[in-house]
Amino acid sequence: MQQPSPYDQHLDRNPANYVPLTPVSFLFRTADVYPDRIAVIHGDWRLTWREVAERSTRLASALTKRGIGRGDTVAVMASNTPQMIEAHFGVPMTGAVLNTLNTRLDAAAIAFMLEHGEAKILLTDREFSSTIREALAKLPAPIPVIDIDDALAPGGDLLGEMDYEAFLATGVADYTWSPPADEWDAIAMSYTSGTTGNPKGVVTHHRGAYLNAVCNATTWAMPHFPVYLWTLPMFHCNGWCFPWTIALMAGTHVCLRRVDAKAILDAIRDHRVTHYCGAPIVHNMLIDAPDAWKAGIGHKVSGLVAAASPPASMIEGMERMGFDVTHVYGLTEVYGPASVCAKHPEWDSLSLEARVEKNGRQGVRYALQEGMGVFDPDTMQPVPRDGETMGEIFFRGNITMKGYLKNPTATDEAFRGGWYHTGDLAVVFPDGYVKIRDRSKDIIISGGENISSIEVEDILYRHPAVMEAAVVAKADPRWGETPCAFVTLRSGAVVTADEIIEFCRERLARFKVPRSVVFGPLPKTSTGKIQKNVLRQSLREG
Repeated sequence: MQQPSPYDQHLDRNPANYVPLTPVSFLFRTADVYPDRIAVIHGDWRLTWREVAERSTRLASALTKRGIGRGDTVAVMASNTPQMIEAHFGVPMTGAVLNTLNTRLDAAAIAFMLEHGEAKILLTDREFSSTIREALAKLPAPIPVIDIDDALAPGGDLLGEMDYEAFLATGVADYTWSPPADEWDAIAMSYTSGTTGNPKGVVTHHRGAYLNAVCNATTWAMPHFPVYLWTLPMFHCNGWCFPWTIALMAGTHVCLRRVDAKAILDAIRDHRVTHYCGAPIVHNMLIDAPDAWKAGIGHKVSGLVAAASPPASMIEGMERMGFDVTHVYGLTEVYGPASVCAKHPEWDSLSLEARVEKNGRQGVRYALQEGMGVFDPDTMQPVPRDGETMGEIFFRGNITMKGYLKNPTATDEAFRGGWYHTGDLAVVFPDGYVKIRDRSKDIIISGGENISSIEVEDILYRHPAVMEAAVVAKADPRWGETPCAFVTLRSGAVVTADEIIEFCRERLARFKVPRSVVFGPLPKTSTGKIQKNVLRQSLREG
């Protein structure tokens, strides 16, 4: 019988040597050390780190008084505002789970999420009152609603029992919070679209959020006191954990309700923004902006780009502007970015074309993600590093989700073989860097948002003139990818592409609507399956 190790005897965990990890702790450390530094800029509104800590604490207190506690869901439908930042701290302080809702979705999708996630309370920006009113009407039972009455909102009704500031006033600033008893406790839940059925609720934990927030700073070599511009929606993977990263680094959040090239460039100039994140469309907007809008920006600006593989022209264009852009890759299931195209100093001496080629890859794992590989999904063996053999990308480690809410079948499938299956197909180059070649399951990524081709096809099949339909991604210089519909009409039916698009627009969120329609017979295999690979090839060749 093996004797116990002396290192296991009388050396137990206790409050002095073990505290569960949570990114909430970053807020209070920064509020203690840098209480008077500006934490948030929103129009003419300025908040210090002391004030953000106090407001977040009042939010936690107010929620607790409403009976919100461990394992409850608090839903938020909001733009990139100070209230959204505060929710990332105040909600987890109570032990509850933060569910940030995608503001681009329609009422039916929002209603499903509120019901499936069992939201106990909803904080909602008045800009989205029309969608929220319709969503609430679809729920089997009412839920309390608190309005975020942002002065910069373009309009909308107030739906709730009180506004956010009045709700904060019901809380107290000396509310006592404690880290979770277990760092594996859920901190957030974000819905992601699959290829079939309803969206899945991705559950993340305090430990993973803490580690990825730290990893953002280290991977990006982010210095103390960054000025971070919110071009990335905070509803998307909790803003890739950057609400917590900026607190860790005692930086400044510059809020932005809408992604607009002039507003972005003005903010970069006026506030000397140092960092921002976004899909290729955001960067392309800046490249295409008039030179007059770019004038006066002489300091270093760093950007992270993700979503569909950034085109070489985008990387080249940002470099010519003097912006330092780094390519990252990830999914909601891995807290946002979990790999990075880590740059080598030696690349600086390469030609622009060679640098663009190297920087356009999905790269290598984040420093605090334990594993990333490209394997044959059947044998789970690594593909050769030849830049040609395709396999599926897999992740494992502490910055991987707990699983899908109320969906054990999907969770087990996602973690089959002890790795998280991304569904993305890629090759590995001799230096170990990964590059995506195609996407399995036919997900279309448009402007950073996932679109299920099957969902769009389902709408197309509802049109009385449509006999067959298939939707694939079409390259787009602005959005990265947009849906393209291939349609076979019923005998004798007559309908235009514009009529098909309008039919979809009435039934889908705008970003999911096909931008183009191609009529004709669809290619099929011998078993009758539509060959989407042939359709994609026709778009590339056409």
